[in-house]
Amino acid sequence: MSNYSKPTIDWDSLGFNVTETKSMFRATCDLGGKWSGGELIPYGDIQLSPFAGVLNYGQGVFEGVKAFRSSKGNVVLFRPEMNGKRMAFSTKRICMPEMNPAFFVDAVTKTVKDNIDYVPPFGKGSLYIRPVVWGTAPILGVSPTSEYTFMVMVSPVGPYFKNGIKPLNLKVNTDYHRAAPKGIGNAKAIGNYSASLFPLMEAKKEGFDENIYLDAKEEKFVEELGSANMFIYKDGCLKTPALNGSILGGITRQSVCQVASDLLGITVEKTELTVDDLLSADEVFCTGTAVVITPVGKISYQGKMTEINQNKMGPIAQKIRETLVGIQREELDDPFGWVVSVE
Repeated sequence: MSNYSKPTIDWDSLGFNVTETKSMFRATCDLGGKWSGGELIPYGDIQLSPFAGVLNYGQGVFEGVKAFRSSKGNVVLFRPEMNGKRMAFSTKRICMPEMNPAFFVDAVTKTVKDNIDYVPPFGKGSLYIRPVVWGTAPILGVSPTSEYTFMVMVSPVGPYFKNGIKPLNLKVNTDYHRAAPKGIGNAKAIGNYSASLFPLMEAKKEGFDENIYLDAKEEKFVEELGSANMFIYKDGCLKTPALNGSILGGITRQSVCQVASDLLGITVEKTELTVDDLLSADEVFCTGTAVVITPVGKISYQGKMTEINQNKMGPIAQKIRETLVGIQREELDDPFGWVVSVE
């Protein structure tokens, strides 16, 4: 790393793509051991056995975190301990050494600090952080592998919406399921995302932005998108599908619930949502690390298109988004202690 020189980046042309950075974090742990140590290494390719557990049996989990420059000039993270807790759950569920949330946050912080020059200026985007754990020891039989590698990689990305927020055009998909009851839908496992790729490509060919998936048991309750949680607003109440074992517990989802109830005085219910609830709602929006809060403008179900709130972002989604983003950017007071400075 002695040959390092500050990057020259055209911040205005950043998309959501991989940009090579200075360094990445790496630590290893044996099955049954505890995560400790680790080091920053130069960013670059890695070597894996062709028999690595992650390559053959999909033993891998990941997280998505963002660091960005706030209105005060600080480089901040948003609720990284929540990502750490979810990583702890995911690793345990996939039979890996359980990640200690404090170890997770420390590794993320070290990686961001070492790559601070890649954090875009305020309003120009963010540093996307990808913590991941893979089963890296070679294995032939179907069982947990003997060694695991934890890595944290980063890449600067531009604003998700460069030309203003465009309401999503979604399809309620009745041909595929995202996850099964009692499966791994509530863990951030790599297999969940590979399962959603084919339905996503089909939906995009038909002109949709994403799929809305129904529960796999009764096929009548809304669960989530391929990579975002769902909310509806109707008759003064904000509702989101309750975590039932196959829905990923999003950090933005939880934050939206808390902002709405504690700061804006909106009644929040975590409950079952039917397709009829969705189609008759005053507002529908989805939440996630990348999109924060994005309105849904159109929903297609069984060949019939329904327009939501005249294909515009509704006032409730707008107010929650402004409040949440204001807290993230240190433009508004942070009464919850969610924003963590890394400098």
